[in-house]
Amino acid sequence: MNAAEFGQIAVNAILLSGILALVALGFSLVWGIMNIVNLAHGAYVVLGAYFTFYLNELAGIDPFVSIPFSMVVLFILGFVVQKILINQVVRAPMLATFLLTFGLEILIVNLVNYFFKADLRSVTTRYSGTGWTLGVVRIPYIRLAALGIALVLVGLTAWFLRSSRAGRAIRATGMDIDAARLTGVKVGTIYALTYAIGASLAGAAGSLLSLIVPFDPNLGGAYTQRAFVISVLGGLGEVGNVLFGAVLYSFVDVFVGARLPALSQAFTFGALVILLVLRPQGIAGKKFYA
Repeated sequence: MNAAEFGQIAVNAILLSGILALVALGFSLVWGIMNIVNLAHGAYVVLGAYFTFYLNELAGIDPFVSIPFSMVVLFILGFVVQKILINQVVRAPMLATFLLTFGLEILIVNLVNYFFKADLRSVTTRYSGTGWTLGVVRIPYIRLAALGIALVLVGLTAWFLRSSRAGRAIRATGMDIDAARLTGVKVGTIYALTYAIGASLAGAAGSLLSLIVPFDPNLGGAYTQRAFVISVLGGLGEVGNVLFGAVLYSFVDVFVGARLPALSQAFTFGALVILLVLRPQGIAGKKFYA
């Protein structure tokens, strides 16, 4: 591997890490606070991508401008889903939540397939394909903007969790649900808010991904897997851990994929298995079970 190739691969990994951090953040938040591995998370990413695609196709709205709308729609959907469905099994054994979220993922994917068909879609704008050349390294403007927006949203989420009253209530609920109740926290509402935030972050990630990769209704499963691996790598509990896990995953995925694309996923999940055996709490975080 020469210096030019190494530089391009490193830049690609950095550009990818921001979006993957955004994908994983909502997943990790729901897992860490509610102790639910949300298998429907990738389906929300897909919904965000389709929402941006049709706003651009039908109303001519720029994909980047559509991100707040996508987040609001997915926030409302997530809040309703948690209140009506997830809340019924939130304290049940993990297998019950696995089955419910898995069924929800299948339902969403099939509905999207029915209404929007299984054709590959992508969002193309007048600035698609443009980029900045730095020596032998090319940086697409869209990927650079997506990285910046993803990092801003990750930073705002971290600020919200640490500085706002609702954010502190979310963290307190995750740390000790009984103590949170004693201080007057309405746990049901906090759980619904947490799940809704997770869905809205997935929607934002889907909006960004629609500009970068072709998508269809079945894309979500791959990003649920990525979110799972990133959460395990970084550990649950802190936004910084998710960002660390996303950077680590991106570099492994891109570097291995550049040389051995057929073994990229096998290598990533093999490393995950070894990590779970040696350090169940992840490299930087807390354990993944109550």
